[in-house]
Amino acid sequence: MLTVDFDRFPVSPGMNLIDVGCGQGRHSFEAYRRGCNVTAFDMNESDLADVKTMFGAMEAEGEAGFPAIAQVQAGDARAMPFEDGSFDRVIASEILEHIHEDEAVMAELFRITKPGGLVAVTVPRNWPEQVCWKLSDEYHEVEGGHIRIYKASELVDKLTRAGFQPYAQHHAHALHAPYWWLKCAVGSDNDNFATKAYHRLLVWDMMSAPLVTRLAEKSLDPVLGKSFVVYLRKPEHS
Repeated sequence: MLTVDFDRFPVSPGMNLIDVGCGQGRHSFEAYRRGCNVTAFDMNESDLADVKTMFGAMEAEGEAGFPAIAQVQAGDARAMPFEDGSFDRVIASEILEHIHEDEAVMAELFRITKPGGLVAVTVPRNWPEQVCWKLSDEYHEVEGGHIRIYKASELVDKLTRAGFQPYAQHHAHALHAPYWWLKCAVGSDNDNFATKAYHRLLVWDMMSAPLVTRLAEKSLDPVLGKSFVVYLRKPEHS
């Protein structure tokens, strides 16, 4: 399930791309398929081990874009171990809402991006996230949980102050918002028939991408999309 739209965030074989806070690697894998030299970066070494295994499987099955290479790197997004201007493309998907020092991370994203390079940042959308917080304290009070809710304008303003130039934005994952409202309403450890049935629907949608759900989500994203996505460019001369 991709949050970043690679039509709005174009990549080419041979580009150096970093997926900051890669998690289970969904964007890293897509960039690798498209021929990018990918660095999957995260603090969670267990997740990185799984991502590394999948990179190896993709290479073995011929799913990696030639002559791309992929690697994993553990570290802190607030102080990344890369030289200035190391990457043509930078993704930071659903991480800023977890980090108190979000502006330090934005400064690092700017620093490691090449002049003229592109960055994609995604966070939970304001109003669907507000509903989750009102339904469940557990949703956001768990260790490593969400510590803030962004307004889209606030996020864009902060990234602009960091030096980026925004060029596009949209919302994504409308079908996922009601699922998380259900989860918050019943409790994360108390799945019932409704949550299980909805989860099966989401899995079917992700695996099969049927036309009916794709069209439904596309039409609902502007209103109900759970994620806000902004695309930015680092100026050639800053």
